[in-house]
Amino acid sequence: MNTASLEHCDLLVIGAGPAGMAAALAAAPSGASIVVIDDNPVPGGQIWRDGPGADLPVAALQRRNAMARCANIRVVSGTKVVAATGPHELLLENAERGWRMGWQQLILCTGARELLLPFPGWTLPGVTGAGALQALVKSGLPVAGERIVVAGSGPLLLAAAATARKAGAQVLRIAEQAAFGAVAGFALRLARWPGKAVQSLGLLSTAYRTGSHITEATGQGRVASARLRRADGTVEDIACERIACGFGLVPNTELGQLLGCALTVRHGVSALAVDASQATSVPGIFAAGENTGVGGSERALVQGAMAGHAAVGNLAAVAALQPQLASWQDFADRLHRHFALADGLRQLAAPDTLVCRCEDVAQAALSARSGWTDAKLHTRCGMGACQGRVCGAATQFMFGWATPAPRVPLSPVRVGTLTALHSNSPIEDIAHGV
Repeated sequence: MNTASLEHCDLLVIGAGPAGMAAALAAAPSGASIVVIDDNPVPGGQIWRDGPGADLPVAALQRRNAMARCANIRVVSGTKVVAATGPHELLLENAERGWRMGWQQLILCTGARELLLPFPGWTLPGVTGAGALQALVKSGLPVAGERIVVAGSGPLLLAAAATARKAGAQVLRIAEQAAFGAVAGFALRLARWPGKAVQSLGLLSTAYRTGSHITEATGQGRVASARLRRADGTVEDIACERIACGFGLVPNTELGQLLGCALTVRHGVSALAVDASQATSVPGIFAAGENTGVGGSERALVQGAMAGHAAVGNLAAVAALQPQLASWQDFADRLHRHFALADGLRQLAAPDTLVCRCEDVAQAALSARSGWTDAKLHTRCGMGACQGRVCGAATQFMFGWATPAPRVPLSPVRVGTLTALHSNSPIEDIAHGV
């Protein structure tokens, strides 16, 4: 049997978003051999996603170019992590091959994903996440002339709406579930972060409404209208061709958990626990960015730089960045406090609303279950292609269930990649169909 090739580096960075790029650049002056792995075609992550419809900020281009100039940084794009195959070793796969990567130090910058809450009609074609709409438009999805409703919570709604408008869409409504007082209170404190205040002004829209949330999407074969409920109980039906809903973000902790890193609860969701130098509970493994708690690109950049410095032993540089991190952490804490999801959103789904889309499991089948494991055993919830990444976060919010533990492989993988492993691999059983 052929063996998957083994490569080595001093520092392996997983994720090439703001945190990953900052980590690699901070560590580069040490001369360490650095490999940056990312599943996107080019560096930038979700927030700086490139594509035909993207208009990248200067900060993204500067960091991408800076990494390209560093001879000791190698960026490997279009690549995913499949599993851990031994101490200080990961199994990777891209479109051409699978291989193992050994590392001395590891920085996890795996970001976050959208929290999608099920509601009647959310599975209709034309309904996406708010961030997903933004990514699709940047990738070239034509939305010119389409009527779009954006709903959910947080600043991402404004950013998604702005991206759609720039591509020629008509954004008819931006429905923010937080009350006017909460949003206004947050806006009044933005003076502490001038850059954020200016950014917010550029995203403002007359379509923005607070105290409003989606209750249903309707249509025959494709979405045709969105039903919104206002704080005063009135209902608004808006005809549209597309609905984009996002209720915040969920940290991607799966790889960290698989490697044994401890979790903490931050703002009601699980995140990787880190100390003052971004070190996790596992020696040699650091984490930075949204996987340590959602807080925005500025916080991710500072954390990434701290992790990069710490990984190569530059602790003085880590300490120098602590005040910046404290400021951006305060911003993140305020953001979560003012845009906290209302309890009423836990009941958005009707009894026949699918919660697990992969396995067609409805809310009624889950409401009687005692927890994630019970639901999985009786309904197959979470056993589909996404492995509980969507329904796991939704059921945590809806029912208070603990998030599902990750299992290998972390993502769909070719059989050839698995069968090329050493016979002593901890995932050998998968390769042999056990």
